[in-house]
Amino acid sequence: MSNNDIHRHNPTPLWSDAVVFNRIACFVEVPESGNSFADQTRALLAQADRTLAAIGSDKSRLMMVTIYLPNLANRKALNEIWAEWLPEGCAPARACVRAELASPDLQIEIAFTAATRG
Repeated sequence: MSNNDIHRHNPTPLWSDAVVFNRIACFVEVPESGNSFADQTRALLAQADRTLAAIGSDKSRLMMVTIYLPNLANRKALNEIWAEWLPEGCAPARACVRAELASPDLQIEIAFTAATRG
């Protein structure tokens, strides 16, 4: 794959699991499991680890994240889990916004941008 090609991982008619262009990857995760906010957040971050590995990256290469929360009261719990998950000194630029998500069962969604190893 040349650097000028857009590569879509597991594309469907509506979305791709990740899109990579010029060694920059973009992807969105919603939790596939968990009932509590903490369980959903940990499940989502584990999913992000798998996606990052699949595109030749890891969480130390995150550049930007946008975190969507229906309930901003969960920010404290999010920050605690986030600090446990993210390697020290590797914090990306980050936005955290209140948003209505596609399903009322979802308590978190995160859009990621990361550098790949090429």
